[in-house]
Order: sequence, then structure tokens, then C-alpha cells
Amino acid sequence: MTTTDDGELSLAEAFTREHHDIDAGIEEYLAAERGDGPRPAPLLRAMSALRRHIYLEEEVVFPHLPTRTLMMPLMVMRREHGELWRRMDGLTERLGAPHGAADAGDAADVDAACGELLALLEDHNTKEEPIVYPYMDSDLDEVERARVRDLLAGGALPDGWVCEALRS
Repeated sequence: MTTTDDGELSLAEAFTREHHDIDAGIEEYLAAERGDGPRPAPLLRAMSALRRHIYLEEEVVFPHLPTRTLMMPLMVMRREHGELWRRMDGLTERLGAPHGAADAGDAADVDAACGELLALLEDHNTKEEPIVYPYMDSDLDEVERARVRDLLAGGALPDGWVCEALRS
């Protein structure tokens, strides 16, 4: 675990931890028995966190990273964010309400879609963490790092924001 001089987790570690938390929310949903009350709650939290996570990367972090060095990896990350976003939209639709307010639809279909989302996340994260994240702590200035930390600590995704790959 890497910490800053004041004992905080490095941004790279904080973002990696959030990856694990998002995965854990999807896995918690999959492990819950059908009919066990609010089964979709951990999945909905995970998708909300993932959407905000993508926002943080695309709007706050990526613009401050070295373009010359990371041009291709960042293009790949943005493209994959688009696929992840589409998968979340599909899951939300299967759950039956805007951003998943109800446990409706075919549970087996939702479970399969969650498994696919986890596989995409694993593939994405195994590239993003070693290639992009090492630059976060060194290339963002103090103000940018503070903004990221504030948003990680509980900031919300701006209304209507979608990832770059899905903008027309």
C-alpha cells in the first residue's frame, strides 16, 4: 500500500481500491439469494460508483496525464468505458427502472449480464492499473488531487453526464 506524506492512500491505490469495491458490490448481488429482500441494492451501488469512477477518470484525471506517453492507452480506456457504460445501461433496463430502482426482469439474465460486466471490468482494470494509474500521483497537481479525493469521498456524478465514448 502506497501512502502520501500525510498518510493518505495514493490516488493510484485509492482508485484500485474502488475497483475492488465495485467488483465486490456486483459479486454481493450475485451471491444473494433471489427473494432476499432488496437484492439489487449492492449492484445499484456498484454501478453508481462505477459511473462516478469513470467520470473522475475522464473529466478530472485523464486530461492531466502525459498525452504523448499515454495517448493509445487512454484511447483504449475511453473506448472500454463506453462498453462498460452500455452494459450498465442494459443492466439498469433489465432491473426495470431508471438506474435500477426495482428488482424486475429475468434474474438469470441479469446474473449473466453481471458476470459479463465483471469479466469486462477485470480485463479493463488489469490494463488500467499498471499502465495509467502510476501517473496519477505524479502528474496531477495538489488542487487536482484534492478535487479527486473530494469526489472519491462522496461526490456525485453530474446529472446527465455520460462517458466520452457515448457522446454524439
